[in-house]
Amino acid sequence: MLITAEAQKKIIVDAEGKGNFKTIQEAINSLPDSSLVTNTILIKKGIYKEKIFITKHNIVIEGEDRDKTIITQDIARDEWRCDHPDDWGVATMNINGNDITLKNMTIANDYGFNIKETKVIDCPADTITRKRTITKNGHQMALRTMKATRLRAINCHFRAWAGDTVSPWNTENGMFYFKDCIMEGGVDFYCPRGWAWAENCRFYANTGPASIWHDGSGDPDQKTVLKNCVFDGYPGFKLGRYHREAQFYIVDCNFSANMADTLIYHVPATTIKWGERVYYYNCHRKGGHDFGWYTNNLPAGVKSNEITINWLFKNKWSPSVN
Repeated sequence: MLITAEAQKKIIVDAEGKGNFKTIQEAINSLPDSSLVTNTILIKKGIYKEKIFITKHNIVIEGEDRDKTIITQDIARDEWRCDHPDDWGVATMNINGNDITLKNMTIANDYGFNIKETKVIDCPADTITRKRTITKNGHQMALRTMKATRLRAINCHFRAWAGDTVSPWNTENGMFYFKDCIMEGGVDFYCPRGWAWAENCRFYANTGPASIWHDGSGDPDQKTVLKNCVFDGYPGFKLGRYHREAQFYIVDCNFSANMADTLIYHVPATTIKWGERVYYYNCHRKGGHDFGWYTNNLPAGVKSNEITINWLFKNKWSPSVN
């Protein structure tokens, strides 16, 4: 069933068959390729065991209830890459379209929660042993973008046990906006590439040596801004790291007493030519004393009240408005 852009207002997805479609992917596939009109897909409460692919543009996908509208898959990235040349399909939500909005839903890669046993599989991509060991602690992406830009996520829960849960990747012109979201996972479980804004979000580390990560290698101006966010996790969880060019602005954030006394650190796998650019303002640790490494250190000429969405995106995009 094809619904034209002119006639379409809102498409209803209901797993019980009380909407236009029973699956989210069917609803996406029904949309025209044109991005002239914003198409809205409303997803009723339910568990949707789907792997989603979005290659069209200008779409709002909105759940009925964040905690009861759940899209889930069990995907181990290390296993997927044994039979596939790239990451297209490695996540529960795979996006290669522009101007995509996600609202009020849980997007989960539950591999590490559901699959506890380590296994050894045949792996043609391994040219030496032709084998690969898959564990519950490998990369498990809930969200993965390719060349997408202008992606918004509002009041969403991104869940995985282990690494790279939220992977909006585009070092050329990627612009990403997260508000009122929950993100959980393992190593580098929030790892944007390009320009990224996260506001009023909660981060929880299940495992791993770092929670947040950034790749700003596409442009010296690229930044990840985290404002009024809360960080928690297992006892001794570390805040972040980077092994590519990166620029962090962490403003008005709160850390739990579980956080380790370890600054956001550079993994010496690559040479950083633009220097260490990790900036803090008005951050505090609840239930314990503050550590010295996140004292206020904004660069000269940058005031805290100037760190806004327009400042980050250079007025190229206003995600809180359109």
